[in-house]
Amino acid sequence: MKETYLKTEKGNVFFRVSDDWDPERDTVFFMHGLTADHTMFAAQTAHFEGRYNVLAWDAPAHGRSRPFGRFSFDDSSEYMKRILDMQGVEEVFLVGQSLGGYFAQSFIKRYPGRVRGFVSLDSTPYGSGYYSKSDIWWIRQVEWMSRLYPLGRLKKAMAKQVSSTQAAFDNMTDMLAPYGKDELCRLMGLGYSAFLDDNSDITIPCPVLLILGEKDRTGKVVRYNKEWARRSGYPLRVIKGAAHNVNVDRPDEVNDLIAGFLRDVSDEQI
Repeated sequence: MKETYLKTEKGNVFFRVSDDWDPERDTVFFMHGLTADHTMFAAQTAHFEGRYNVLAWDAPAHGRSRPFGRFSFDDSSEYMKRILDMQGVEEVFLVGQSLGGYFAQSFIKRYPGRVRGFVSLDSTPYGSGYYSKSDIWWIRQVEWMSRLYPLGRLKKAMAKQVSSTQAAFDNMTDMLAPYGKDELCRLMGLGYSAFLDDNSDITIPCPVLLILGEKDRTGKVVRYNKEWARRSGYPLRVIKGAAHNVNVDRPDEVNDLIAGFLRDVSDEQI
């Protein structure tokens, strides 16, 4: 895949695009989770490239999109739009893991007509009715609580929490490697606070698929997904044996689900 950057006033946003970009094909934009980067989607970009135009970014302040100033979801939605405009993409499929699902929903909130479908991988919903005051209070404590741990112990605990396989543990360890303690803790605080600041009740006009790792131990992700599916009617597919980084733990099963979703949506919209 080709590597390029979007220049912004706060820093450069790194992203990768298919080598054989075809304006006649559908486009899939992969968005990783908090403190991760585009490499968590290696199995997905390899699988879908050639049949679809593929985009995968390092979100602002993550991976190779560093150094970067303080970002908001309003900023990030604008960056996504500019990237799509650069590639000549009018409508896109969004696949977001964890924080990436928030980026997807924030984009849908602002540009609903530009999204053909949304796949959530162990993310949680936008909406004021999902999160209690207690939930919100604890989410806002993430930064200072993470500072209580030595860096090596913190990184190991984070990688262990989101993985059930050695491959996913190793991938998360590699993605965390570039961060020093201050940057890592600040990024975790920023990511969650940016979501809370942008969270609101939204209407998602496109088809949605929820995918969840059976062994997800991150916060209340399992509970939120079950409630999300119950309230919205969106299909929820649970991947046995997978943790929070479900697409790295079980890439083949996740690829099959995404492929089926893309095919079904495309067939319905013909």
